Amino acid sequence: FSARYLRPSQSLPSYLLHPARIRSHYGRLFSSTSSTSDGTNQEEGEEKGQSRSRRRIRVVSCDVTGTLVSFLGKIEHHYGNAARTCGVTLPPTKISSIGPCFNRAYVETSMSYPCFGNSEISAKDWWRRCVGRSFELVGTSMTEEEQERVFQRVYSKFGSHAAYGVFPDAIPFLKWCHRRGIVTGVVSNADERYGDSILPMLGLGDDMRFLTFSKNVGFEKPGKEIFQAAMKQSEPWLCLVNNFDRDNNNNDDPLDSSKNNNNSPSSPSPPLKPEEVLHIGNDFKKDYIGAKNAGFHAVLLDRYDEKELAKSWRQKGAPVFKDLVDVVEYLGHERFELGPLRTSSSE
Repeated sequence: FSARYLRPSQSLPSYLLHPARIRSHYGRLFSSTSSTSDGTNQEEGEEKGQSRSRRRIRVVSCDVTGTLVSFLGKIEHHYGNAARTCGVTLPPTKISSIGPCFNRAYVETSMSYPCFGNSEISAKDWWRRCVGRSFELVGTSMTEEEQERVFQRVYSKFGSHAAYGVFPDAIPFLKWCHRRGIVTGVVSNADERYGDSILPMLGLGDDMRFLTFSKNVGFEKPGKEIFQAAMKQSEPWLCLVNNFDRDNNNNDDPLDSSKNNNNSPSSPSPPLKPEEVLHIGNDFKKDYIGAKNAGFHAVLLDRYDEKELAKSWRQKGAPVFKDLVDVVEYLGHERFELGPLRTSSSE
């Protein structure tokens, strides 16, 4: 919850402002990477005699904030408004200091209770400590009753549309992945509230097959343990797409078992390899270095047009893109095979 991402909505590429244009763009990408009967796309089929060892992506893991979801507004406004609503008056100088004070409180609380408390305390209690410490650092004097009222207002705000928005290209990208038989999910230094309420509220709940949060697994990015946990959580979903016919030319989701007319158990899926996973994030150390150390492919998004930061990422070797449409084009340009691994028997 870095304050870096707590900002008003910024300008987006023009095609992201019009859903029809997103669908049109992805439609062209569907047709340009259509599948042949042996599981390769048409271009790859033409070069089949030249290469049989192409890289394959079977799983895509995504960071949440700054990648799929944007924080809306500014933290000083959200916290300041909550205090004012509860009768706690803050002068402008104190309101302006809320952002830095929150960042410090966040670090302190994380040091005392790593991974949002893991099994030691609840996520809500973790945030109660963090919010209380933020106002303490601001220099605001409140009674215990006032502290609890303000906290409840803040906590409710950050579970609502007032604090979160989904990037317009996120859902089309996830749908595109599913139609290619790619399993998608989340790897995030966050608590389970994202999966329980925030992602469903934003319309992303059905598109996430696995939800790997630091709170639940007890490890944080960039540690490779959280990425390994994501691999383990994604593997049951791979069985559901193992026999999916990618040449069926319909819009069904291969991971929707309700549309599967075959009542027999899914065939075992070949074990997932780290190099068959693509991680998409927006933090060089946590997302790029962490994923690469775990053996994943990794790319970064520069959602907020931070040119100097993005330049530094590129100079250190990271592929950096403006949006998820660029990621799809990157996968095509690099000629990744996508989706289920085709065994010799299925070919």
